[in-house]
Parts: sequence; C-alpha cells; structure tokens
Amino acid sequence: MAQVTLPSGITLEYERRGAGDPLLLVMGLAGQLIDWPEEFVDELVESGFEVVMFDNRDVGLSSKTDWPPPSRRRSILSMLMRRPIKGVGYTMDDMADDAAGLIDALGFESMDVVGLSMGGMISQALAIRHPHKVRSLCSVMSNTGDRKNGSISLKLVRLVGIPKPPNRSTAVDEGVKLWRHISGDHFDEIDARARMAAAIERSWTPDGVMRQTAAIGGSADRTAGLQGVTAPTLVVHGLKDLLVLPSGGTATAAAVPGSRLLMFPDMGHNLPAARTPEIVAAIRSNARRADVARHNASTPA
Repeated sequence: MAQVTLPSGITLEYERRGAGDPLLLVMGLAGQLIDWPEEFVDELVESGFEVVMFDNRDVGLSSKTDWPPPSRRRSILSMLMRRPIKGVGYTMDDMADDAAGLIDALGFESMDVVGLSMGGMISQALAIRHPHKVRSLCSVMSNTGDRKNGSISLKLVRLVGIPKPPNRSTAVDEGVKLWRHISGDHFDEIDARARMAAAIERSWTPDGVMRQTAAIGGSADRTAGLQGVTAPTLVVHGLKDLLVLPSGGTATAAAVPGSRLLMFPDMGHNLPAARTPEIVAAIRSNARRADVARHNASTPA
C-alpha cells in the first residue's frame, strides 16, 4: 500500500494489484479498500486488469475532514423524506475529483472504473466531470441521486431501526446485523464478522462515515449529466437489495445511452462469491467495448 497527496491537499491511501488494463475500484459508504472481496479482486487480476483500490476521504487511512456532520437520524430521515441535506462540507463531485486526482497521480490518462454503492455515485460523477479519464464505467448497486429511485427500503428501516450512536465495542455486532438483512441469499456471518473486525481494527471513523452519508444526501441529481456519458456503461444490481432498491439500477441504466443492465435475483447489497465470475466477465466485456471504441476512434476513416 502507498499514499499520494493530491493538489487539493487530500491524501489517499491506495493499493495496486496485477498487471494489464488499469482498473479503478471505488468503494462505497464506510468501506475501506480492504473491504473489496479477495476473490473478486483476484478474478479481476486474472482477467487481465491492473487493479487500483483506495480509501475514500474520511475513512481508512486517507485524509479526514473536520466539518460537523448531521446526526444519523437527521441524515436517514432526510433520505426517507427525499429531501437534500444542506450545509455539507463536500459532495460526490468532490469525491469524484479525488478519484480523478488519483488517476493523474498514478500516471494514467484514463482507467476502466467500477464503483460500488456510494462508489457508483462517485464513479458516475467522475464520468460526467472527467469523461476523458473514464474508459468504461460500471455502476454497481447504486443510484442517480434523483431521490425517487434507489432509496432505502422502509422494510429495512423497520428491521434495523434508526442506528444508534456508534460504539466501538458493539460495532461488529451491529454491522453483522445490518449485513444479515441486506445480503440477499448469500450471507456468510463468519466472513462478515471477520471483515467488520478487520475494518474497525484498521480505522475507526464514525464521524467520517456520517460526513460521507451527508455528502450523499447533499449531492445533486446526476440524471441529466449521465445522459451525456459516452463511456461504455454496465449497471449491476441485486433484486434483493434493501439498502439501495433495484429501481436505482434501472434508473441509472435508463439515464446512460447504450448502457447494459445486469440484475441478479439472489443478490442483495453485496458482491456474493457465487456471482463473482459473472460480474467479472461482464466488467471485462464492458471494458472490451471501450477498447473497440478507442480503436475505432484512432483508425483513419
């Protein structure tokens, strides 16, 4: 692992794996680079990618900001009521600029980009704001920010309630409880518990997670911008996703011209090992679409 400090002053912790076509993985809310499933990263490397993972600002070992976030209750209620959160210190656009800065710092002109949940939102903003840096786009279990599609399920809110203030001693149990409800048909409690424990040991940043949550709620609708995205786009979603309802995936696919939509009936808000080969194959296929497009663009008429 290594770090890079961007011109903005944000420092990002990152890791590079493999050799081949450069692929940027953008993690979701509260997630760290170590939260990418090993088998998922391994299969991407085996399929011919050089994989770059990083900690978003305010989690892991990357920079922490210091503006006071709203409470969990306020943030979740704002999302349920489809109201924007005001007064946030940064948005998905700023986090997309972080990703663009990392691409530059690593010496790449462009990369294939895969974003998960909030990472999908960041990746969408990256494709809108920095189109020449995105070879292909894959948005996984995410939404367009239109506040009509891909919201949290009321069923999930009833199951887990409004989260209590974080407590390090109970964080693993609370995290496992949440993942049990959002993982569809492929929940592995032993694996979930181990991942949660490793993440908390590496970095415990509850205020940072709340700032990320507020940044999601304070970001603008990307639908209009997505209509201008020309990078080959793949949208992946699970039909059993209760955290970001499947309508988020269908709305994203509808917004991006020529996009492809891949939905799994047994998948929730996770990357189940049983679906990893299909998802990786779809990402590889989408990247090939970008390769063909670049070749055609560089070939004289």
